[in-house]
Amino acid sequence: MRKFLTELRGKTVMTNDGQILGLIENFVVDTSSGNIAHVLVTPSEDVESRLFQTDGSNRLVLPFKSMRAVKDVVVMDIGK
Repeated sequence: MRKFLTELRGKTVMTNDGQILGLIENFVVDTSSGNIAHVLVTPSEDVESRLFQTDGSNRLVLPFKSMRAVKDVVVMDIGK
């Protein structure tokens, strides 16, 4: 399945066990390879941000390779 990044922006992100993490805000691209490195997620109020890597704007920095399913929500395989 192919998707434009703009189609993913604003989608809800959840873990494979059903925890809502937040909304996709942006992506980090490795400019040397062109690969997407990370997904930047605005955390929901219920998420304990300190349990995740965050950036200077307090967004969750999740590895793109952990993205497993994209439908109405984006499912991330986050091993904590």
